[in-house]
Amino acid sequence: MLLTTDEEIQDLNCRFLGIDTATDVIAFGHDDPEGGETFRFAVPDDAPGIIGDVVISVETAVRQAEENGLSLEQELALLTVHGVLHLVGYEDTAPAEKRKMRRRQREIMLMVYPDLEGRL
Repeated sequence: MLLTTDEEIQDLNCRFLGIDTATDVIAFGHDDPEGGETFRFAVPDDAPGIIGDVVISVETAVRQAEENGLSLEQELALLTVHGVLHLVGYEDTAPAEKRKMRRRQREIMLMVYPDLEGRL
């Protein structure tokens, strides 16, 4: 996982996804079926259990934590869960996919932060 700035995540978002704006979290899977350039930390190709990288803008996380009434720790956990769910195949582009992903995200977060019941 990489914790970074809005400027750096915007650069990654533009360079790898073609979206020239900052975002809160990006997940980069290590398997690129099209053989294109992918973001990857300096990890050996045969490293066991590495499925991808999650990049989070701490600047955005700070703003969102305040907006959502969460601590920074909780917001960073939420963004980490969101990124990892993308790495294991969840999507959030279509409404039905988004609902499914949000349900799973909520389930995982409540395992760690049961006091967030009713706030997620």
